[in-house]
Amino acid sequence: MTTPHIASKAPMPVEVKAGETYFWCSCGQSKNQPFCDGSHKGSSFTPMKWTAEEDKKAFFCACKHSKNAPLCDGSHKAL
Repeated sequence: MTTPHIASKAPMPVEVKAGETYFWCSCGQSKNQPFCDGSHKGSSFTPMKWTAEEDKKAFFCACKHSKNAPLCDGSHKAL
C-alpha cells in the first residue's frame, strides 16, 4: 500500500484534552478512526503523534490527504 485508504470524506470531530497525546491513523485502515489500531503494520505508513495544546473539539482528517495532518484542512473536498 503506497497511498492511504480514504476512511471518510468528512473530518472526524473529537473532544481532546490539553496535554494528552493521540496517535492519528495515517494509512486509513484503522477500525478505530481517526486513531491508529496497528493496521498499518507491514506497510510504509506510521501513526502520527499529536498532543493537544488545549481542551477543545479537534477535527481530525479522515481522508488522509490533509496538508495540516492530523487535522482537517478541507482537502477532502477535492477528492
